[in-house]
Amino acid sequence: MSIGAADAKRVRDCSVGEFASKLISGLSLQIGPFAARIHANSARLSAPLYALYQDYPMLSDENVFHFHVRLDERRGFPRVDKRVVRFSVDGRAPHEDMPAAQALPVLEWGINLVIALRSHSFLMLHAAAVENGGRAILLPAAPGQGKTTLCAGLSLRGWRLLSDEFGLIRPGHTELIPVPRPMALKNESIDVIRRFEPEAVIGPEISNTRKGTVAHVKPSAQSIDEMRQAAPAHWIVFPRWRHEASTSLTEVSKAEGFMFLATNAFNYELLGEAAFHTVAGLVNQTRCFRFEYSDLDDAVEMLTDFAARDAE
Repeated sequence: MSIGAADAKRVRDCSVGEFASKLISGLSLQIGPFAARIHANSARLSAPLYALYQDYPMLSDENVFHFHVRLDERRGFPRVDKRVVRFSVDGRAPHEDMPAAQALPVLEWGINLVIALRSHSFLMLHAAAVENGGRAILLPAAPGQGKTTLCAGLSLRGWRLLSDEFGLIRPGHTELIPVPRPMALKNESIDVIRRFEPEAVIGPEISNTRKGTVAHVKPSAQSIDEMRQAAPAHWIVFPRWRHEASTSLTEVSKAEGFMFLATNAFNYELLGEAAFHTVAGLVNQTRCFRFEYSDLDDAVEMLTDFAARDAE
């Protein structure tokens, strides 16, 4: 059976109770190109994960997995009256224990960390990506530039989510490999998206994390159904949210686009010459733009209208 096919069993085909049991014994999911095995014994995780992951296809437990991750809730030390969670991958914990109330973002950040550290068969760009009409926009940006908010806005207006965190590209190619996951909004962006799309499925708001208050937006069912379909990059847009800025889209040179893109790669230096040629090929086949915005409605409308005109 093809992974992601219409007849694959999905998380939503389980009851919440069955899903909670699977989390404890081991939940096997296809997430973009990755086969993931997730164990979690924190009762506070089952309901929000069920809501956010309901469209993902489940895999046989006999599968070969790209990674096994665990999230264990336990008593803290030396404060045994405090509950903490420990994230581990293949039996090793990459960081210190975190407060139990932060179980959901700890798991989500942990999965992203594993992808970033282990997926060097891809060039990994720190970028969001969305697709419409067979053409993708790559949105590379440093943290705090409004990348995820813009990505969420576009995905809630009909664009297919490829990723809000990773622009995955096989070296020597220019197609973007989808890895659609719940989109992590921070602080003021949470209310921005709630106002922008009141019907959006958003997980619980979790405060006092290392990134402030965090909440996750569920990817569309279409994005999950089509996550095996790569998309050619047609535009590279470097977004920047700026308070009270007018919405503006300014084309930049290929040379400037190359430098911006190369500096937003997780593993550019590790891949070396292969990364150079991949970024060069990507920039040569696309148009590159700087994009400033403060109003999400205007930003989504401008990019959508521009893409429709430029694709004609």
